[in-house]
Order: sequence, then C-alpha cells, then structure tokens
Amino acid sequence: MVLNPFDLAGRVAIVTGCNTGLGQGMARALAQAGADIVGVNVTEPAETAQQVQACGRRFLDLRADLADIATIAQVMQQTLAWAGKLDILVNNAGIIRRDDALRFSEKDWDDVIDLNLKSVFFFAQAAARQFVAQKSGGKIINVASMLSFQGGVRVPSYTASKSGVMGITRLMANEWAQHGVNVNAIAPGYMATNNTAPLRADADRSAAILERIPAGRWGTPDDLAGPVVFLASGASDYVNGYTIAVDGGWLAR
Repeated sequence: MVLNPFDLAGRVAIVTGCNTGLGQGMARALAQAGADIVGVNVTEPAETAQQVQACGRRFLDLRADLADIATIAQVMQQTLAWAGKLDILVNNAGIIRRDDALRFSEKDWDDVIDLNLKSVFFFAQAAARQFVAQKSGGKIINVASMLSFQGGVRVPSYTASKSGVMGITRLMANEWAQHGVNVNAIAPGYMATNNTAPLRADADRSAAILERIPAGRWGTPDDLAGPVVFLASGASDYVNGYTIAVDGGWLAR
C-alpha cells in the first residue's frame, strides 16, 4: 500500500459544470490532491482556473453544451491532445426546472433529462472506452441527489434524472468493474448553491429544511472535497456502484 492512497499526483480529471458551486469545489479538491483539471462548462470558469492553478496544477478550459452529446467526442479529443490520457471523470453538470407536475412542460422535461441523465451516461461511456483502451482502469464519479432517494415536489424531471443517475451508476459499475473502472456517485444534500437559492430565500422553507438536517446547516462545496478525492483515488479501488450521501444526516432523520 502506498503511503498516501489519496494522492492524485499525475492524474488527469475532467470535471463538468465546474465554473461555480459544487463543481468548483470538487475541481479544487482534486487539484489540491495533485490532479490536473479539464473544466467543461458553458461559461468561463475563471475563478475555478485560478484556484486550480494556485494549487500548482494545470487547468484546461473547454466550452461545451453537454445536452448535445455530439460535443462529448470533441471534449475527449481535446483532453487527450492536452494531457495524453484521462484518469478521472466527474459528471457534475446539471440543471433544474420547477413547476407543479400538473403543469410541467415537455421542454422542461427534455432539457433536464438530456443534460442530467443522457449526457451523464454517454460521457461515462466515452471515458470508460478510453480507460479500457489505456488498460489503466479509471474513476467515474456521477453526481446524484437526495432526490435519487426521495420524490421531492415540483421537480419531476430533476427527480427522474437523479433517480436515473443512481441506477445507471450501478449498471455501469456492474459492467465495467472487470476493466478496473470504478463507477460511483455522490448525492449532495441541501447545499448552499445557485440551485437552492430560491429555497434559501424562502424563510419558512429554509427553516423547515434546516430543522430536519441533524448537522443544523446547509452544506457547502468544501463538504464534497473528501468524498470526491476518496472516490477518485486508489483508496476506493474496491468501491463499486455505490452512491454516497453527503447530506448532514438528512436521510438518516
């Protein structure tokens, strides 16, 4: 066993949706552990790039709308041209749309499913093919949600997508573990991010949420640092198909 099984020195990680929030926190954590980062976003991740480079690691800024899975091949090509390999994929990019299920539109359904579920599978597929070709194994970390376990309200397509993420994480782990590819997921709880801004702005709803969280606070991007480094490193080589809830105890309540 190496002295530090969490060391990611020399590894290359793609992190999607890392311009702000949880994705930024995970990219920063992987860089702190030694990985070079490829950030895939629709907007400039200037702050994330600065944070990664401050760790002494390289950062490649790629722009892509992953709702169009045709962009995935280009991202992979650019990554390999820049780094020569890939070791880690963090499938974090996602959106949410809110409306009552009785009124929910087909567009809001398709937009969320295309980015949150369809692109997650096909990006994981592309990464796994590369890992198999490299004969090196690799780590795929999908981002699930509390709504992978619960129904929620007013977010039907988001709930469907995140339930699907947990399911395909298990399927991919079943098929790809034989190739040394670990596929797992992180399910963040109620985090202080852009997605939860409407909830935190609603004093009554925010108070009700906090009352149920044993930790007594909203989560932060730094709360995902340990779990993402664990799942990206050799420390998790025998962890397959599991979704780790990082929720301050929400699901245990």
